[in-house]
Amino acid sequence: MTRVAFIGLGRMGHGMAGRYLDAGFTVSVWNRSKSKAEDLIARGARWATSPEDAAIDADAVVTMVADDEASRAVWLGPDGAAKTAKAGTVAIECSTVSYDHALELFRELKARGLVYVDCPVTGLPDAAAAGTLTLLVGADAADLERARSFLEPIGSTIRHFGAVGSGTVYKLINNLLGAIQIAGLAEGLAIAEQAGLDMKLVLEAIQGGVAASPQVLRHSKRMVARDFSGATFTAALRHKDADYAVRLAENLLAGTPLVSRAAVEAYARAKAAAPDDDEGKMIEIVSRPKT
Repeated sequence: MTRVAFIGLGRMGHGMAGRYLDAGFTVSVWNRSKSKAEDLIARGARWATSPEDAAIDADAVVTMVADDEASRAVWLGPDGAAKTAKAGTVAIECSTVSYDHALELFRELKARGLVYVDCPVTGLPDAAAAGTLTLLVGADAADLERARSFLEPIGSTIRHFGAVGSGTVYKLINNLLGAIQIAGLAEGLAIAEQAGLDMKLVLEAIQGGVAASPQVLRHSKRMVARDFSGATFTAALRHKDADYAVRLAENLLAGTPLVSRAAVEAYARAKAAAPDDDEGKMIEIVSRPKT
């Protein structure tokens, strides 16, 4: 039976790991805290004591962790998956990492005989659990075909942007745009509140207007109501992704990325105030009246 090792059981990873169980794979799981794996273990997953243990005899290793540091640790650390993954194993990195890290990880894992697929995702935790994520792939075409049977359980759409690193480039663009939109929305709503506008009417106008992107639609009601329950994406994660994107922009563009840098600075403030809370709390950072 085909074996998958899944590493990282956070808001997104937990549902993704469950999809492999649903699809009939033999699944090994690892997470820093075992408590997040208990229901998966009850469904038949094997608890691994480390990423190294999870990767033993795996046909594919899939990771969904927080950042470059965590990705490097679970793949290349002292008990990383690369230590035991056999040659030919498909290595699928779904985490949102920096462009430089994606290329470095590709070189390291390819040198060890692994087939690397750069595969960040878009979608919320409910899409992860339902297997309807959009997969943003950077890989050799032949490697993508080899990995396809491991991608189809977790995603309903595969967008192949080109070589390794290209999926990560698009994911950083996507999340940077989200940071700019959410920070701008928070500031706009704060202006409306302080100016005394009817916020019900403001919401109606925003949601029916040209600025009504999915991010604006999702966050505007929650910001006005100050309802940040059920966080799906934190201020710390958005700051990290936007910072990675700005670093890439600085390497590729002649001018200083002013708008992008302003979004990073806004999320730095939100991260300092409430790193693990929903990113929509940005409005509480910007809504203080002028004194």
